Amino acid sequence: MAHRATDEEAGDSAEAQRIVESEYGARKPHSRWQRWLLVLIAVSWSLFQLYATYFGSLSPQKLGAIHLAFGFALAFLSYPGKRGPNERIPWYDWLLAGVGMVTALYIVVNYYNLVAVQGGLPITRDVWMGSLLLITLGLAASRIIGIALPIIASIVILYGITGPAGIIPLTPPDMLFLHNGYDWRQIVQQLYITTEGIWGTPIQVSASFVFLFVLFGALLDRAGAGQYFVDLAYSGLGTYRGGPAKAAVVASLLTGIVSGSSTANTVTTGTFTIPLMKKIGYPPLKAGAIECAASTNGQLMPPIMGAAAFIMATFLNIPYSELILYALVPALLSYMGLVFTVHLEALKLNLPGMPRAELPPFWPTFLKGVHYLVPVAFLLYELMWVQLTPERSALNALVLLIIVMFIQEAWLGLRHAGSAKGVVMGLWQGARLVFEGLEKGARNMTTIAIATAAAGIIVGMVTMTNLGYGLTQIIGVLSMGNIWLVLILAALTSLILGIGLPTTANYIVMAALVAPVIANLASDVGLDVPLVAIHLFVFYFGILADDTPPVGLAAYAASAISRADPVRTGVQGFIYDLRTVILPFMFFFNPELILHVDSWLRGGWVIFTAVIGMLAFVAATQGYLVTRMRWYERLLVLACALAMIKPGLVTDLVGLPLLALVFVYHRHRSMAGGGPSSLFGRGSYPAEQRAASRGDGV
Repeated sequence: MAHRATDEEAGDSAEAQRIVESEYGARKPHSRWQRWLLVLIAVSWSLFQLYATYFGSLSPQKLGAIHLAFGFALAFLSYPGKRGPNERIPWYDWLLAGVGMVTALYIVVNYYNLVAVQGGLPITRDVWMGSLLLITLGLAASRIIGIALPIIASIVILYGITGPAGIIPLTPPDMLFLHNGYDWRQIVQQLYITTEGIWGTPIQVSASFVFLFVLFGALLDRAGAGQYFVDLAYSGLGTYRGGPAKAAVVASLLTGIVSGSSTANTVTTGTFTIPLMKKIGYPPLKAGAIECAASTNGQLMPPIMGAAAFIMATFLNIPYSELILYALVPALLSYMGLVFTVHLEALKLNLPGMPRAELPPFWPTFLKGVHYLVPVAFLLYELMWVQLTPERSALNALVLLIIVMFIQEAWLGLRHAGSAKGVVMGLWQGARLVFEGLEKGARNMTTIAIATAAAGIIVGMVTMTNLGYGLTQIIGVLSMGNIWLVLILAALTSLILGIGLPTTANYIVMAALVAPVIANLASDVGLDVPLVAIHLFVFYFGILADDTPPVGLAAYAASAISRADPVRTGVQGFIYDLRTVILPFMFFFNPELILHVDSWLRGGWVIFTAVIGMLAFVAATQGYLVTRMRWYERLLVLACALAMIKPGLVTDLVGLPLLALVFVYHRHRSMAGGGPSSLFGRGSYPAEQRAASRGDGV
């Protein structure tokens, strides 16, 4: 990149990096053997997952137990407690890690007895081991995720043991309590012995193929793909109006391939994008908010949509390649809307693009890293064309990626030294990068492993107690059968849960508790909504929580770089994300947007009208098109947007002509007032005017 970070910017980036480290384990022991132990645990975990996928001989329950054992080790040894030391591992963390690993591996060692001899019925020792694991899992989750998930898990367990035959002998209302209560042995059997609790679908998906995709992203990042995507986006878009902001959106989209974390995406791309946005005139608040909004949406974009998407495909019992197609159009609409949003912001501030001389040339930049696209293309080929299982596709792509990394480093070594010694040095560097990628992939998985295991408690108890049906009855009474009210309540619930839960755990909780409620009530009012649309609905709002105040970590990371207020950055980012807020309602009521259509011709027309509607919605919410819109113009454009968003012959015939008339009138009014005549014209202005336009504000 042409831009060089100043000392002040470097300090801001370091603060943002500390936020990311807190998400992936911030402990850095002074003792060398402790540091190396953490590295070896992480690398061993990655190697074990590769071995287990290649041979495929472990049962899902054994694989999940070993997966969680590694997660416990890194959770307690890498993540210090709130008042725990960062520079050493205290004795109680060694104890907690040991208890977690022993109680998880107990399932592996005792698997034959539990299944074949005891028939799944726990003896006293099993109950003690299961109880210890539940306690340890709650402590691990509260340490690295927060107290929200352990609290929810405790509530559903309390629900299970309450009733005439339960530990708490109450006689609660029939509407909510559809069971008589369970004793502790039955609870432990459900959650610890069977595959319907902790060892259920969430952790099985995490252990079988989520890990491989996370590892693929970590290795791709260590190879240099993250920086390549940023450079490529700037090279292609930097010269346009507000070019750095548009490049930030595209770079965050591409970085979403290698990072499943909104916070890490914000720091990876924001370190370069936010200073450049500020340089051309974006206020610090808006520069941080744009990066925050773009990075938050990175998990929406196929082909790699994060752990929650893989779990969703398993919950819905559909191939992941099919889920990619369902999610593609809404994701593209979201990013098109954001690109148009930052373009309108550039028009408001009359911001130019960057001079071509300050940007890397496009084609040399593209060719310099085109080899990074080969493993990604191969992964898509394996998933979509050959239709291999996700774990086999990821494993094959990982092997190809590692080969590419060694070839890249050997070639760089040869160019640098011009001899066989340079090749050897390059191969050694390639081995080091692979080793670091294996470590980073495992550390990135710690939160997911603990979150999926803890969320399995909720799934298991919902299955055991039929809680979902009880919630359906209650919400049906409270909402009086109004499906709009149900959806708004679900969206708010997901946003509130997102304050304390990562995206994966948020989705699992919502899929277990709320998605069945929405499905049942939609059916009651006569709506034929595909189940995938309902699950994508709660998935979208879970992702939006990453930039929602007061605890959106992506907003804090962006504000650390932009030097703006984090809460105001989150608010502004959420305003930019209003286009994403409306999307779940769009495809819920109009499943054609997720390509539930009779023909590709119909699908093409639906996409076209939805794009026009989304751009109109953005213009209405921003209050700007060619110039600032008057209040009645905003209302008309918003009405046209809602008409275009809803597929249908009548709405299309009304929305398109009316929108065209409003645009012609607005453009004519702008020209008559001496304003700009083009929506996409370039802009430039003196440096003093640019400095005057940098005031903060939503």
